[in-house]
Amino acid sequence: MKILFIGCGDIAQRTAALLDHGYQCVGVRRNPQHLPAGIVPLAGDVTDHRQLQSVVSQGFDIWVATLTPAAFTERAYRDSYLAAADSIAKALAVTQKPPRLIIWVSSTSVYGDCRGAWVDECSKTEPDSFSGQILLEAEQVIQSLPCTSTVVRFSGIYGSEGSRMLSQIMAGKGRPAQPEQWSNRIHREDCAAVLVHLIERFIGGESLWQVYLASDCEPVTQHQLRQWLAAQMSVELKEESVKPKATRRCSNRRLLASGYQFKYPSYREGYRALLADGEAR
Repeated sequence: MKILFIGCGDIAQRTAALLDHGYQCVGVRRNPQHLPAGIVPLAGDVTDHRQLQSVVSQGFDIWVATLTPAAFTERAYRDSYLAAADSIAKALAVTQKPPRLIIWVSSTSVYGDCRGAWVDECSKTEPDSFSGQILLEAEQVIQSLPCTSTVVRFSGIYGSEGSRMLSQIMAGKGRPAQPEQWSNRIHREDCAAVLVHLIERFIGGESLWQVYLASDCEPVTQHQLRQWLAAQMSVELKEESVKPKATRRCSNRRLLASGYQFKYPSYREGYRALLADGEAR
């Protein structure tokens, strides 16, 4: 079974590491020199459909696209997500070796501001930010392809080295209880495990939904999250008012119904693991 990781950043590398030896993992990115053992490196610009066409001509059963924009700007998002989706569409149109499945990683920002309401895969997508709008455009490109595809919408990914949230807690930055600012999170290890779960279900002959919302089991307000973290870290917080952002609560019922079991079902387990690894220092 051959899997092509298009972009092949942190989540893709973690996904490849979780797959058993029955899979051949290939990663294509501009600078693949430092990809870990277990991933065959290929140099290429995934937003250039001619280069991508050359890569996919080798024949891969599954394409997994995990893009990372160079910056949080509209231009950077268009140059990564939308350009890559268009490149995939053009490469697919001419290749003699189409994949059995394409997995496209997106974000829950496509929902926009829901004022704290619950959202799931059937909820309206009404993004109110450039990032959400571009991500939704890219999703639509992928979903219109003439092959089986599934979109995975991750909520706020955490668990990286130098956690921004833990740094803010160390600096004593709290948030007020009102208005409620809901936060939805998923640990990066669960991100990778979710992709493996979907790959294995598909290979096992099960049908996948077109969209999965991947977030842990417990949305939490910024106030509650920061108070809990401060107690774990023995830090006093000063509440700071910030401009309200889009807020929603993400339901993972479809993912759970598929049989996925979270390693970190809530922020408590995830952040305890980070604190135990010394990320608060």
